[in-house]
Amino acid sequence: MSNDLPDYSVHGHGETTVFLLHGAFGAKEYWRSQTQALTQAGYRVVAWDAPGYGISALPPILNVETAAERCVALIEAVGSGKNVVLGHSMGGMIAQRAFDYAPSRIHGLILSATSAAFGGKGGEWQKAFVRDRVAPLDAGQTIPEYAPKMLRKMMSPSAEGETVDLVISTVSMMREETFRAAIQAVSEFEGRSIIPKMNEYNLPVQCIAGELDLSAAPPPVMEKLALKINNAEYACIMGAGHFAWAEVPHEFNALVLEFLKRRI
Repeated sequence: MSNDLPDYSVHGHGETTVFLLHGAFGAKEYWRSQTQALTQAGYRVVAWDAPGYGISALPPILNVETAAERCVALIEAVGSGKNVVLGHSMGGMIAQRAFDYAPSRIHGLILSATSAAFGGKGGEWQKAFVRDRVAPLDAGQTIPEYAPKMLRKMMSPSAEGETVDLVISTVSMMREETFRAAIQAVSEFEGRSIIPKMNEYNLPVQCIAGELDLSAAPPPVMEKLALKINNAEYACIMGAGHFAWAEVPHEFNALVLEFLKRRI
């Protein structure tokens, strides 16, 4: 692996490579179920640690744009003839901007619990979003103390099992400086100008929401995004929260595989 790329792993073989981009809370390790399902279906999978995550160094500036630049570099370095980017939450924002930077290298997007914008930089709502999420850290809590409670609130009350435990354990190992930088990065994202380029390229896009994801990426937000993209389709997974791919992995994986088979 090149020293100037974030850490990544490669699994499986196939003409189509699916890049897995974790959210603001995460790392490449929590995609275990998706990696297994995709490789068994004949896809090649590349999962990364975004800049600042895992063993990848935190850059001087972490925002969606700088992360998307590194994502494009990774696709250029290890991509294949067809590349699909599956991004969750912040990863979905990075996926959209990466397409903006390299539309000829990305042949489809799968967007999980994300949006095209966060309402602009510096607004009162955005400031409150950041303040509320870092307040426990400011009060002296550690990430391992804070993360499990925070994540449980973002999931269905009935969410349980190995994949849910994997999310909680993975996020609990995040560095505090990365956590803080990522929250700020998400709050500043503005990507609505990318939609016309998606339409120009007739890009296949799948938008997947969780029915109970009412604060991070509510279903109406994702449905509205899908309606604005000419070649997009929308699915809402009932009974799931923000981490539908971990809460109900079999249902999420089936949606993704069906989309890839039919549209890519």
